[in-house]
Amino acid sequence: MRQPTIWLQLLCYLCSGLLFVPTFAQKKGLDLSNFDKSVRPQDDFYMFVNGGWMKKTEIPASESRWGVFNEIEERNRKILLEILNDALKKAEKAPAGSPIQLVGDLYASAMDSLTIEQLGKKPIEPELARLDNLKSKDEIVMTWATHAKMGISTPLGLGISPDAKNSRKYAVYLGVSGIGLPNRSYYLEETPRFVKIREEYLQHIAKMLELIGINSESAKKNAERIYSIEKRLAEAARTPVENRNPQKRYNKKSIDDLKQMTFNINWDNFINALDFKELDSVIVAAPETVAMLDRALGDFSLQDWISYSKWKVVSSMAPYLSHAFVAENFRFNSGILAGIQVMQPRWRRMMRLVDNSLGDALGQMYVERAFKPEAKQRMAEMIENLKQAMADRIKSRPWMSEETKQKALAKLQAIVPKIGYPDKWKDYKVMGLEIKRNDFYGNLLRIREVSRKEMMDRWGKPVDRTLWGMTPPTVNAYYSPLNNEIVFPAGILQPPFFDPDLDDAINYGAIGAVIGHELSHGFDDQGSQYDAEGNLKNWWTKEDRTKFEALTGMLVEQFNNYTVLDTVKVNGKLTLGENIADLGGLAIAYAALEKAWAKKGKPKPIDGFTAEQRFFIGWATAWRTKARDEAILNLIKTDPHSPGYYRAIGPISNMEAFFKAFNVKEGDKMRRPKDKLIEIW
Repeated sequence: MRQPTIWLQLLCYLCSGLLFVPTFAQKKGLDLSNFDKSVRPQDDFYMFVNGGWMKKTEIPASESRWGVFNEIEERNRKILLEILNDALKKAEKAPAGSPIQLVGDLYASAMDSLTIEQLGKKPIEPELARLDNLKSKDEIVMTWATHAKMGISTPLGLGISPDAKNSRKYAVYLGVSGIGLPNRSYYLEETPRFVKIREEYLQHIAKMLELIGINSESAKKNAERIYSIEKRLAEAARTPVENRNPQKRYNKKSIDDLKQMTFNINWDNFINALDFKELDSVIVAAPETVAMLDRALGDFSLQDWISYSKWKVVSSMAPYLSHAFVAENFRFNSGILAGIQVMQPRWRRMMRLVDNSLGDALGQMYVERAFKPEAKQRMAEMIENLKQAMADRIKSRPWMSEETKQKALAKLQAIVPKIGYPDKWKDYKVMGLEIKRNDFYGNLLRIREVSRKEMMDRWGKPVDRTLWGMTPPTVNAYYSPLNNEIVFPAGILQPPFFDPDLDDAINYGAIGAVIGHELSHGFDDQGSQYDAEGNLKNWWTKEDRTKFEALTGMLVEQFNNYTVLDTVKVNGKLTLGENIADLGGLAIAYAALEKAWAKKGKPKPIDGFTAEQRFFIGWATAWRTKARDEAILNLIKTDPHSPGYYRAIGPISNMEAFFKAFNVKEGDKMRRPKDKLIEIW
């Protein structure tokens, strides 16, 4: 699985709790065939609600996993495909720089597989030839700057993001990446699964090098040296758990400090090549990885680094070249790493590219067709209800002092919701973006150039808090600790996941729990370290923080005991933030639902289930999913979210409201022992 460019990784580290949100597909009544009534809800609530669906559902050959989340994405894709095909037809007569022209011509160029096939490796040949002529390791470092501008994976990168300790100002962040496998575990762990993946990875690198014209014997030798470089970088990389500590990720260094840390990197040249002016300091995520990269630059030969750089060019650009590159890229990254059996059709892959590249242009057209204004208003009302419910719960926390409660309430009140789509759309014409109908590769480079310019233009200016981190069609949501905001794209606010026609119990059990989840991220193990302004600053008393960490430690223990694959267990420390948010979000949503019932009255049972039961059924349905073993392994090692099964049963096994709704008694499997029940928010 390809690593994102380094500055995007840095931004990811500074965000909290991107929510991988499945959805459910019932309208009004529940589809009772999805249940397994042979299972007692007190024994396995997930299988009681989803057992029928699990038995009858097969993972499509083109997917690594399948759940109700995928079903709503499928619905969104139908809408997006109509938009793309319509734009493709109208683009040639549309004004230059208009959303229709940009989207239509980019999609047309992306779908022109005949031209792309004829070009083969020609689009990357100039860069490969340039690499062959490098004469020194100083030029290797300058190549990292060149590749960063082209959107090619680099081992060293600079990016702009709000300063975590002064969130109204932008800072420059420095980080190290450069590996091609999902994370360090894939290089270092000696289990049979990882050993097999490493063998396949060496073959994959060699095959890619052969595709750019390197003979088989040389390709194999180069692959071994490239892998050696990546393994060295992996050894120096922090674990995913270590990367969860925002204090340890904040290491402000002057440029002179960097020069003292390293021997081989010419920082002045590198920084100037990336167009940073008057840069006197950077924030380093992991100083030890910078030092190790510098050592590796010295230890490996110039030719090793040239081979490595060629590998990064071809691996980064393979999805956009001829079929031979695309097929080999799929074979390893989707097949070996994710277990996917069949490549998705080109239109689906290029749809994703258009969304990622022109999110605001495509998003405008999507919102016009798929997002009703009344949905935004209803969502705003639900968010306010959830904030009130969370305020009540903060006030009632027995483990928290009044001093800390007041600061928590102030932070909660300051959380800004963003719903559906940005208030102001990007104007790509003003940004200088040109999309040509017959130049796919050129379009990619121009998009990346404009995207980088957009980032660089922020340098020296106040932080723009109107920016979005997801496109409108995205079926997801997130909390940003630096902006202290919760964001819900239009893609997730669609029927039947969020439907004004559905009863409150279902809506609160689904989207209500999502809202509560994102609110809770402001108070999870990471988000709680940021204040109401989004600054990395302690606002807790020492005693309260100790009590909070004791409670979260119990949650770590709970999830550490869940086994998902062979002997592979959930990593309770890695998933702690999401587990806190799930537990808190569900409790907050239920409290908000009780407030709604107090005003409007509690409805009678539907489909034979009480309103209380429907709330928890909606929650469990939302997390139904099936996944291939390869995808599960990747998830456990890299993803801060627990697998869907444990997200469904983990929180409710701590909740008295669930026990009461389904008559779950002490000793039942779905009820944790009394002395181990966890309630945080």
